[in-house]
Amino acid sequence: RNLLGSGKMLRSKLVQYLGLANGVEAQTLVHAGAAVDIIHAASLVHDDVIDGGLIRRGAPTFWHKHGTNGAILFGDLLMFRALALLTESARTDLLEELINMTGEVCRSEAEQELILRGDPGNWQECVQIARFKTGSLFAFAAVAGSSGNAEEIIALREAGFMLGTAYQLADDILDASGNEALSGKTLGRDAQRGKTTAMTSKQDAPDDPVAYLNDLLQQAEDLVMPWPNTHQAWLQYIDEQITPVIKKFIQA
Repeated sequence: RNLLGSGKMLRSKLVQYLGLANGVEAQTLVHAGAAVDIIHAASLVHDDVIDGGLIRRGAPTFWHKHGTNGAILFGDLLMFRALALLTESARTDLLEELINMTGEVCRSEAEQELILRGDPGNWQECVQIARFKTGSLFAFAAVAGSSGNAEEIIALREAGFMLGTAYQLADDILDASGNEALSGKTLGRDAQRGKTTAMTSKQDAPDDPVAYLNDLLQQAEDLVMPWPNTHQAWLQYIDEQITPVIKKFIQA
């Protein structure tokens, strides 16, 4: 319950904000929102095993309570249950979209763990990790909330990638701050395990990382401007859900 019900639910909220503005069928919104948040929860179960995290959302992590074997199996179960939800959706494209985006999450996690670990990396490598590790599920959420217009889907997918990238870079900053009361999770593990993050990638890094994050968010907004309903919903979502969280992260 703690794992699935006490998070920020930023991905499923993005589905709702955009989908309601675009008149998407209610069942599609429910299934897509549930699926993306369950996939995210599964990734956290596995991440905590890899990182040795002891706290998640203010409570003991799943592996710490139930063991490594239980956490791996439960994470796998969550992933397949999430995909099964989309077999019932009227939007037949969303199942393929979620499979592809989940694959990108796994690929970037593998790259960070197996190839780049122990290397501070350069800024571009850091941004690419953030784009696919976190941006992929935001990209799915944005597509799920679209009107179905092909050009709008392309724009929203890229906007979602940019949004998730900005969010992950801000989270990297929070991890280095050590403010576990704010985050609700074990921090400092990135540095301890030699991960390539926004805090280690000094080569070619921007002079002002916060300005870089804001520029990413502006570029994302610019992409969706041609569609008034989508644009307005996007602005409302960013203002109400994303901006307050990122401000807390970077001020920590």
